[in-house]
Order: sequence, then C-alpha cells, then structure tokens
Amino acid sequence: MPADWLKDVKHDYDVIVIGSGLAGLTAANRLATCGYSVLLLEHHYNFGGMATWFKRRGNHIFDISLHGFPIGMVKTCRKYWSADIADSIVQIKGIRFDNPQFSFTTTFDRTDFTDKLVTYFKIPPATVEAFFQFARSMNFYDDQAMTTRDLFQKYFPGRHDLWRLLMEPIAYANGSTLDDPAITFGIVFSNFMNKGVYTFQGGTDKLIMKMKATLKAHGVDLRHHALVEKVLIEKERVAGVVCNGRTIRAKAVLSNANLTATIHSLVGDEYFGSDFIREARAVRLNSSSCQVYMGIRKGETIPNIGDLFFTSSHPVFDSEALNAMDVTSRTYSLYYPDTRPGSDRYAIVCSTNANYRDWAALNEDAYRREKERLIEGVVATLEKYLPGVHGKIDHLEASTPRTFEHYTRHVNGASFGTKFEGLKVSQNLPKQISGLFHAGSVGIIMSGWLGAINYGVIVANEMDKHLRQATGCMVQSPAMATHE
Repeated sequence: MPADWLKDVKHDYDVIVIGSGLAGLTAANRLATCGYSVLLLEHHYNFGGMATWFKRRGNHIFDISLHGFPIGMVKTCRKYWSADIADSIVQIKGIRFDNPQFSFTTTFDRTDFTDKLVTYFKIPPATVEAFFQFARSMNFYDDQAMTTRDLFQKYFPGRHDLWRLLMEPIAYANGSTLDDPAITFGIVFSNFMNKGVYTFQGGTDKLIMKMKATLKAHGVDLRHHALVEKVLIEKERVAGVVCNGRTIRAKAVLSNANLTATIHSLVGDEYFGSDFIREARAVRLNSSSCQVYMGIRKGETIPNIGDLFFTSSHPVFDSEALNAMDVTSRTYSLYYPDTRPGSDRYAIVCSTNANYRDWAALNEDAYRREKERLIEGVVATLEKYLPGVHGKIDHLEASTPRTFEHYTRHVNGASFGTKFEGLKVSQNLPKQISGLFHAGSVGIIMSGWLGAINYGVIVANEMDKHLRQATGCMVQSPAMATHE
C-alpha cells in the first residue's frame, strides 16, 4: 500500500501554509506561537524550498544554491526563530573576483569596499561616500523610475569595471539587471555593506532540522509529500485546500508557492477581479539558474582559495551573457571542513544564471549533452585555480532550470521568483480573496534568505490581524523593504 502522507491530519485548521520555503516556515512558526492551529504542506521530501540540501553516495552533502546574506539575518533569526540558530551565523571573509577587468579578494564590507573603490578604482572618497549614503537612503516607497544603470551612471559614469564589481554579486543573489529599478540593487547592496556577507555554519541541513524542531515544539503539523492541487474559495473567501486528493478546511491560507502559479493554477483567474488579473499577468518571472555539484573524495584536500569566487572571461558585465548557455561567468561556493564542524569533507558548488527557455525546448539527448558540457566547462575553469582538482572529485552532477521547475514547481524554474512588480500583486492578494495570503520571492528586493524570512513575518502579521481572537496576540513585524 502507498504511504498515507496525510495520516491523522485534521479536517480543519486555523491556517494552512502551502510550501516550506523560509517565508512559509517563518510565517507558520510565528502564527503557531500566537496559538493558531497550523498545517504546513510541502510536496517535496525535504523542507526548506530553495534553502535545502541533498545527499549522495560517498557521504556527500550538497546545499542547494549559494547562501550569503547580510548581518541582519542574525537579529532576525534571534527574534523570530532562536538564539541557537542565530549563533550559528558566521561571516564569509574570502570573496574573490577574477575577470578581464580586475582580480582581487575582498571581505565585501563597507570598510574594505571603500578602500577598493578609492585605492584600486581611483574613485574620490567624497564620491564613494555620496554613493553609499544614497544607496542607504533608498526604501520601498521611493520613486521607482531610476534604474540601476541610471544610478551607476550618476555616480560612476562610464566606469564599466566598477559597475561589474557592484553588480555581479547582486545579480547572482537575486537575478537583477542594470535595467531593473535601482532600489532592487541599492537596498540589497547597502545591507551587505553594513558588515559583509554571512552564512549558516553547519550547512542548510542543520538549519532546517533546527527549524523543524522549533515548529514541532510550537505544535505545527508538518507534512511532506503533500501536493496541494487547489485552493478552495467559497463566497469570495478562502475555505481550505485540496491536497493529495483530500479536502482540508482552514480559516486562512498562506501560499509560499510561486506567485503566478498561486493565482492562475492553485486558485484560478475566475476568482479575481479583471484589473487584478491584468496586473498579475504583467508580472515578469525572474531568471533561473544552473548548478554543478562537485564532491571531493574522502581523504583529499583542497587549498583555501576563498569562500565565494566570482570568475568570468566576458569582457564586461552583461546580463544577457550572464544568463547565456554559452557560459562565460561562474560563481563557485567552496565548502571547507569548518563549514560543517566535525566533518573532514570538502565540496564545491558552482552556480550560473540561466534562461529557462534555453533549456526547456531541448530533447532528452540534447539536454544530456548540454548538461555534460556545462559540467565540463565548470571543472575546466576550476582547474585553472585548483590544478589537479578534477582527479580529486568523485561525484559530479548538474541541475538546470528544468530541475528547479521539477523540484520546486516554480513556473519556468524561476530561482529568483518574480521581478519587482510582483511584490504589489503579492501584497494585494488578500484584498481580492479574504483569508488568502502569499509570501515568497516576489520583487527582487525580497529575494534571499533574509528577505524571505522577513516577508514571512510581515505576512504572518497580516494573517494575525485577519484571524485575531480574544487572546490579543500580535506578531511584531519588521519594516517593509528597509535596511537591516
């Protein structure tokens, strides 16, 4: 008999959360602490969404994607999760760049970045300070007419080498381009400029296990292998979901799924106003990515060449070239033994931004060849910096936008959610259908671990207002799209 993944699930809950990305997990946790009954449904076998991991033979553990976030994550996790989780957040100190325009290592914080801009790129200190102050002052409510290109041209006209330094890490973090609103660069960049880049020591598996333990302690009903097929709407109000063919009722539903899939597939256009659907259809999906996972054989070592390594052979920063199948730019995330304390293993994950359409139309033979070509290019490039590394690798595999689509069910495998305009649509969802909410990677200022967790808290606050009872419990919300 097949497993009954919904065994003992109740007929109704106060809240159902669809998807277990960091926004969904955090919202579930906050609402559970207010005394609401919460059911979290995840179609995959692992929790975490894009913040997850997988294991392979040879005791290899691979984190999905690159994980770097601002120091604000420490405060957020301490406040909305636990001190134990917050205390495992550590700084990444070796961020390396190598491309035709410059080559150096930085700690990617304001002090070192200022030194690089002044001494290496010869920018006057007053200009650097003005740029930092302007980026720091940006917020969600600003006029969105200025693009990142406009911002760079204002402070560093014609300095395409500097544009690359400023833009490349952010493009890998949230898929942004020079022609996106400047706010999508400015807020993310200035958050990193606070005190650098941080990650979770112990790996994603340790983080999600700690989060699961916290959720269970707070009474959240966690279910994986649980595919939500439909959100139920009755008289313009949410009524529950259909999951694995079973109806489960709820007073409120939070979708942590892809925004466009939530609207057009899980609910259905017929339940929304025509103006809202027109706005929702105008929301652009963000780009996707490819990754190559390299496991180093037990007993082998590799020298420390940095924690994050941005390498490119392309002459300048170019968003189209960055996403092209003919890869010229790659980012390597290197996992040394201290990444997972107690382990003596090394691993390397290479990420390249990508377009879904390039991979979607390939037949199976062509798809396999392109994956092999992707792997070969990644390893050959790495050999230039770690000679002999190929002989130390005993596991190699690649993921593509098709892989992300399959495992995350994101439309077109969109690793970074939607473009900026998606944020407004996400926020307005409960105005269309009472009790229906969304949180996730929408509006690229919200991408990344910190944005996802904070957005989860923001939406949990709105759901608490919707559900509030005599307890008077109120979730404290972080400011929308502000600097951490």
